[in-house]
Amino acid sequence: MFWIIGIWVLVAIITGWWWYCWTKKSIFKKIKTSSSSSRQESDHSTYKIPKGNSGWPFIGETLHFIASGCSSHPVSFMEKRRSLYGKVFKSHLLGIPIIVSTDPDVNKVVLQNNGSTFIPYYPKSVTELLGKSSILQMNGNLQKKVHGFIGGFLKSPQLKARITKEIEKIVFLSMESWNDKEIIYMQEETKNITFPVLVKVLMGVDQAEDLEFLKKEFGEFIKGLVCLPIKLPGTRLYKSLKAKENLLKMVKRIVEEKKLKLERIRTEEIDQMDVVEVLLGDIGESVPSDFISGNIIEMMIPGEESVPMLMTLAIKYLSDCPLALQQLMEENMELKRQKNQLNEQDYVWTDYMSLPFTQNVISEALRMANIVNGVWRKALKDVEIKGYLVPKGWGVLASFLSVHMDEENYENPYQFNPWRWQNKQGHVAVNYNSFTPFGGGQRLCPGLEFSRLEVSIFLHHFITSYRWEAEEDYIVNFPTVRMKRKLPIRVAPITT
Repeated sequence: MFWIIGIWVLVAIITGWWWYCWTKKSIFKKIKTSSSSSRQESDHSTYKIPKGNSGWPFIGETLHFIASGCSSHPVSFMEKRRSLYGKVFKSHLLGIPIIVSTDPDVNKVVLQNNGSTFIPYYPKSVTELLGKSSILQMNGNLQKKVHGFIGGFLKSPQLKARITKEIEKIVFLSMESWNDKEIIYMQEETKNITFPVLVKVLMGVDQAEDLEFLKKEFGEFIKGLVCLPIKLPGTRLYKSLKAKENLLKMVKRIVEEKKLKLERIRTEEIDQMDVVEVLLGDIGESVPSDFISGNIIEMMIPGEESVPMLMTLAIKYLSDCPLALQQLMEENMELKRQKNQLNEQDYVWTDYMSLPFTQNVISEALRMANIVNGVWRKALKDVEIKGYLVPKGWGVLASFLSVHMDEENYENPYQFNPWRWQNKQGHVAVNYNSFTPFGGGQRLCPGLEFSRLEVSIFLHHFITSYRWEAEEDYIVNFPTVRMKRKLPIRVAPITT
């Protein structure tokens, strides 16, 4: 943990020094233009920058922010300042002045105003790794178009019907390997399930040799997302950029091979089988292959990190809540009995998605340990939100986890309670402004429904096939959400 803090201290000092030099350089320009800017600022005279503290020179409150993320109570930074200044406050993090929001209404405005008012803002290591054409940083019509095509494909009944069998097959193969293992590390096992599914959906790859290569290089690539932005040989960023080069070579080859089949796909109206084919068919003529290849690699990040962790966290919370585990098992066992009575061996995707308590468990796991705990944006102009002023050039951090753990939004927020997601009639009872595990606005995660399907299939077959005992473990929230010991468990098959 201490090396992570050390890295972020260096990042904060470097970025803080850059910010200091930039502001010092621009102060004279501001003085010269003060008369004209005062007329513009008069329009915002009734609005004020939120209260807060800019912290130490250069590093601001970055150390406190990181220490909170490394602790067992990751929202303590937000909670302390919310009690002092309110749900929206100012701070200075990672080298820039920033407005931090723990208000669901303010977060909603930030999420729905991408491109014209707010643009994505990420650490330099992220922008270096993903490149200028990254969909994560892209704005405007092309971003909307790409996002729409991918979302439509991942939500399509055709994909869900076809991929359900693939997911089941991979889950069964993974579980078969558990018979010879005394200890199962759930965080690793869930990645072994989700990665083959991910590359199958994105690129149609299913050969073991290609899968192993992609998994190895992607593991090296993703390590550089949070690191010092230094590209010298031997540094973490340098190694990650090399891994990306290797990934791009393979993905480009796949894209070019599929491109050759593009005319046949169009004329014969063959169903698009993966995301590469979707992008080639819908925007392939207007963008180069490099654009598609780079963004396919980028799409692997949330799919490889968030879904396996969601599976792992669901098992962690169920291990600590016997009542929820019992109800989940009863619901899934009932589905299994119904299929047997009807002599139906094959499950369809609607079977899994029709399990209400299973969906409640998934929602509650998402709420308590949101994999994406917030989004970072930068204001392109002065913006007023709910009476607060966000000055041009300032950052905005819309915190999701703080909203999810606010007792004004959820009763006993630190308690795992899947029953909170239904009212007396069994319908979902939630204010969706206060539940944003997949983001929102035009950047809402396009794979949200697909992710739920994948987790539902895993939970069904795990719950109905095994009993388990989890060893002691706890959640680490920085730099990413993960289990400290990868959640070791001992499994025993359920005998009927």
